[in-house]
Amino acid sequence: MRLTHGARAVLRAAVLARNASRPLDRLRAWVTGVQQRTNHNKAACALANKLARICYAVLRDHAPYGNPQPRPNRKLERTAFAIAA
Repeated sequence: MRLTHGARAVLRAAVLARNASRPLDRLRAWVTGVQQRTNHNKAACALANKLARICYAVLRDHAPYGNPQPRPNRKLERTAFAIAA
């Protein structure tokens, strides 16, 4: 619920910034493009979904948002399902 309310606020601020010809970051540019293709509610839900995925990735990888480092491949380090040779 809070992600949806936050997404609506970000979307509204992004639309106001776009209408005032202020520069938008990639996330806000993406969501305004989604809003132009669909309606406001679908764009807000899409942004909330994207924010949830970003939050999950930040918590999973213990890395700050926007970190350009590639995601480590932890499957190679896992020994739970290793096949004995």
